[in-house]
Amino acid sequence: MNDRTNLRTPLSRVRHLGSAHAGTGHFWRQRLTSVALIPLTIVFIAIVVALLGRNHAATAQILGSAPVAILMLLFVLTGIYHMWLGMQVIVEDYVHHELVKIVTLMANTFFCAALGIACVFAVLKLSFGV
Repeated sequence: MNDRTNLRTPLSRVRHLGSAHAGTGHFWRQRLTSVALIPLTIVFIAIVVALLGRNHAATAQILGSAPVAILMLLFVLTGIYHMWLGMQVIVEDYVHHELVKIVTLMANTFFCAALGIACVFAVLKLSFGV
């Protein structure tokens, strides 16, 4: 194939990466997390509705039970991972300056990690009553 008919960039030829080598895994992870979030969001909304009107002690007791804590952790971690993937796609598609793109991707990763750690800490603190 000569250079006129080859649509790949020189960098992609050196790396041996075509259009489907990295994007499909990211695509499927994003779709998998979105499908997983459907029942998890329904359960989350049901838990929140069940907590309406309860006092602090009853709310802490319900959120501290093992099944509810596990479901809350699954919802939080899946949602944050889905958010991280989605924001990464947005930044890669719409931020064109390379330095700004790298800094924004790093900020996205740090923000999602910090949010995830804070949420996991809160759920575990309720669950173990420490």
